[in-house]
Amino acid sequence: MILTCPLSTAVSIAASTAASTAASTSLAALLLACALPLYAQDSRTVIEPVVPPGCAVLMAESASPESGRNDTGRIQKAMDACPAGKSVRLEGSKDLSAFISGPLVLRTGVTLFVDAEVTLYASTDPDAFDLNGARCGTIDAKGHGCREFITADDTVGSGIMGEGVIDGQGGHLIDGKKETWWELARRAQKEKGNQNAPRMIQVKRSKQFTLYGITLRNAPNFHVGLTLVDGFTAWGVKINTPGTARNTDGIDPGSSRNITVAHSFIRTGDDNIAIKAGNSGPTENVSILHNHFYSGHGMSIGSEVNSGVRHVLVEDLTMEDSVSGLRIKSDPGRGGLVSDVRYHDVCLRNVRKPIELNTSYEHRTEGSSIPVYKDIVFQNVHSATSGEIIMQGFDAARSLGVKMDDVVIAGKETIENTIVDGVIKKEVSHRCDQRFVPFPEPATKHY
Repeated sequence: MILTCPLSTAVSIAASTAASTAASTSLAALLLACALPLYAQDSRTVIEPVVPPGCAVLMAESASPESGRNDTGRIQKAMDACPAGKSVRLEGSKDLSAFISGPLVLRTGVTLFVDAEVTLYASTDPDAFDLNGARCGTIDAKGHGCREFITADDTVGSGIMGEGVIDGQGGHLIDGKKETWWELARRAQKEKGNQNAPRMIQVKRSKQFTLYGITLRNAPNFHVGLTLVDGFTAWGVKINTPGTARNTDGIDPGSSRNITVAHSFIRTGDDNIAIKAGNSGPTENVSILHNHFYSGHGMSIGSEVNSGVRHVLVEDLTMEDSVSGLRIKSDPGRGGLVSDVRYHDVCLRNVRKPIELNTSYEHRTEGSSIPVYKDIVFQNVHSATSGEIIMQGFDAARSLGVKMDDVVIAGKETIENTIVDGVIKKEVSHRCDQRFVPFPEPATKHY
């Protein structure tokens, strides 16, 4: 199916409250003339990062995470003593390549460098991550009972780099328990509670944080969370966690600005990227450039957008084998204005819902924070396989403001009750045939 709409014309799509409970593809559409929104992107000039010179080299003393060693103290001591602008390097030898640690705190200007073939493993001891009350590793109504594995709080110019691996051991048994972090998350879902599991990396109230070249895998919870960050770069990052691992988002910027994710590969068990804006403020100036996504729940915005998300560019992206593709999701309990979002040059394959704009996420329809999506542009978006197109405005007064140009969804799927300015055809696009690439194997270093 081809949806063709000149970029000078908007497809304004609304669904009444009653319609929102009907089939997700049931739509009503209006056509409104409007201009192309501004070209959205990170306001910084972002180039490939450079690894800072070293201030200390720590050699691995373990061959595997089962060694019983605890490297937390010596890693933290080295980072605390390292001057700004330098890096602490974790290196290995032929037989020893594992570091095992509890929570670590990055300091201003300090970079943690993980060398090739070295793996930094998160401890599986819930007590090491517990915030209070022995809640980490349990299920309760609150959640958030664990410290993060690596935290950068109130820092400037810090980062994590290297060709090595950081492994959260989410699929490993929690010490003293009979289930893994991921099994805990699934049980919480069934019991309608919240799992207390550590995030891998959390950056808070910081500026100019960089992830470069690193592989992040098997996080117990989110891989990378950003809150109140101004200036974040992820370049050449690989996130590699099974599609069945619940709540393992890849990169989640929240209430942050000037974000670039470039030349990276993300497969995970939840949102590949989720741009959020809760009560702490808006998220704006985001560039998602030249990336490849695999299993996951999509290139997402939401679900909390009550402070507003604006000026987002997604360009040169491939997505395959994911549940959702290009996705904006919210509901009246946490909705807000999402505006000036441009998807350009995107290829999808085996994606169940290639395009999904949803204003009643998880069928939540109550609340006064109404989601409003406007100036949303899809240009040169092609899906090589069929799938659902969901475009659900909240009501006639708050319809979707969408523009489409050269949008191709292969197969026989249709959008019902939709008026589109242009031509609708059932064709297959071959523009993406050479764009999909396998998930890269880890870099290899011979000692």
